[in-house]
Amino acid sequence: MPIVPLGLRSQIMTIHREGYKTIALAMLVLGVLNLLIFWLLGASMLWLSTTVLIISILFFLFIVSFFRIPARTLTIRDGAIVSPCDGKVVVIEETHDVEYFKDKRLQVSIFMSPANVHVNRNPLSGEVLYNQYHKGKYLVAWDPKSSTENERHSVVIRQGRMEVLVKQIAGAVAKRIVNYLHVGDTVRQGEELGFIKFGSRVDLLLPPGTKVEVSLNQVVKGGVTVIATY
Repeated sequence: MPIVPLGLRSQIMTIHREGYKTIALAMLVLGVLNLLIFWLLGASMLWLSTTVLIISILFFLFIVSFFRIPARTLTIRDGAIVSPCDGKVVVIEETHDVEYFKDKRLQVSIFMSPANVHVNRNPLSGEVLYNQYHKGKYLVAWDPKSSTENERHSVVIRQGRMEVLVKQIAGAVAKRIVNYLHVGDTVRQGEELGFIKFGSRVDLLLPPGTKVEVSLNQVVKGGVTVIATY
């Protein structure tokens, strides 16, 4: 049975603050490049100058799209674990957590492509118990070893007896993880947890027996799709 979101709030389309410098730099570099090409080639090769301009515009729009936060209604619901990011569910399996819980957990992994929205959100409201950055490799995000060997940032949020570990994982393309939480913070479901530049993967480690509400290869939306209930 589909889950009806409860307690909703709306957002308007914005550009994430993590993108300001990147977008400004892209605009500057592409602007200078096109001016140089037009100045050097002039009217003699107008077709080439026009082609470069069109490609530059498309590339710039692609860069801007990385940092978009689209208008969206967020799911705010007690007893629900909401998706921390946009993407596709690539793993639903039992695993042994060696980082924090030191026992069996239910892992749900979401792969973020470069075309996805890149902001990460708190899957539930509660208190931040753990926050740790780990240096590591840059394996492709769908490699099972990426969960434990790649560069990553882990946080644990507790609400009552429910404790959830969220891993922001870098990949072959994503080389910058941003996390805004601190141990002791009280956070709200749907608010920003962090940002992964240019896509990658986010893992959720849930208590065994948690009821998963998604399936493999399902496309999910950050802050909207209910991943599990308890």
